[in-house]
Amino acid sequence: MKIVRSIVLLACMATSLFSCKHQTQPVPHYAISKVFKTDTLTTVDVHIASRMPAGQMLLVAGKVRSDSAQLKNLAIHFLLPGNVDLSAGDNSYYAAAKFIKEGEVKSTDTLKDDNGNVLRLKQFGLDSISAQQLLIQQPPLLLNKTVLGRFIDDYDKTVIIPFKDPTDKADEIFVIEVDATGKIVSATVPHKKVEDGQEKWLVSKNGDYITIKDGVLSQYAGNGLGLPFNSIKSGI
Repeated sequence: MKIVRSIVLLACMATSLFSCKHQTQPVPHYAISKVFKTDTLTTVDVHIASRMPAGQMLLVAGKVRSDSAQLKNLAIHFLLPGNVDLSAGDNSYYAAAKFIKEGEVKSTDTLKDDNGNVLRLKQFGLDSISAQQLLIQQPPLLLNKTVLGRFIDDYDKTVIIPFKDPTDKADEIFVIEVDATGKIVSATVPHKKVEDGQEKWLVSKNGDYITIKDGVLSQYAGNGLGLPFNSIKSGI
């Protein structure tokens, strides 16, 4: 009887371990906003609520792929809150994933979704720990100032902090960039310009400017045809 009970116990334990190993993780919330199609590739813009580790982005990518099985050549752009679809450059979105055709898989391609589809994932933005390290920086210059937001610049790995001085009669805006050590790496006093009722803050002689609205800072090139090359939600 002891032998039988031992065998039954081991069988139960093995079944339990097998079940745990194959438990599926919940797919993080996401929303698809745009689908761009060319002759060779379909790119889907996927908005995520916060900075995700690679494992969670794989889950999202796999779900998008399974829901879009008819799209054979699929790429995904992961966008954080504040990021916009019409933008330019890798720093415009948090990460990018691309599913690889069977005949193009290389030995270095080790990432797969739950259905065995091979994909490549590249993260451009900072992880949540690095971002939080930037967001908590409090240079002495900000003492008694009115901070308008804290915006992570994933490309330069800094936090952009626009603020006002309550004692400044000119009501100017000041913008500093701070690194993870608390060092101020740039400081600007933009010139305010109002066009079509919109406040634009010029940050360079070339006409580059920023806007701040509803907790989102958008950066524009002077010759960028009015399209932001970066758009950032405060505190993300």
